[in-house]
Amino acid sequence: QVQLVESGGGSVQSGGSLRLSCKASGLRMSLQCMAWFRQVQGKEREGVAGIDSDSRTTYADPGKGRFTISRDIAENVLYLKMDSLKPEDTAMYYCAADRYCTKPHMMVADFDFWGQGTQVTVSS
Repeated sequence: QVQLVESGGGSVQSGGSLRLSCKASGLRMSLQCMAWFRQVQGKEREGVAGIDSDSRTTYADPGKGRFTISRDIAENVLYLKMDSLKPEDTAMYYCAADRYCTKPHMMVADFDFWGQGTQVTVSS
């Protein structure tokens, strides 16, 4: 049974940093495409960053230069380091896994497994 469990969310002031973690079980993260998404209540889920089995990465424009996706293969953990946070980064953040991919991406419909989310709140 595949499980993705996010942690590391919280409240931070504008300009601050957070590192989100996503612990995976039931799958080998090194073989999947993984990604971070976020969602504000009432809005569609949007991609934040993705990474593939070859460690290639892709980022959505809002996080470019501020967010870094990475993973610890040995521990099977996905990370999202977020710097220079802004109030508009406030959202529920989710990690997801896609078993069948050829490059890093953030197409919501293609991801097979999702975590329960971790809330990030950035105050001005």
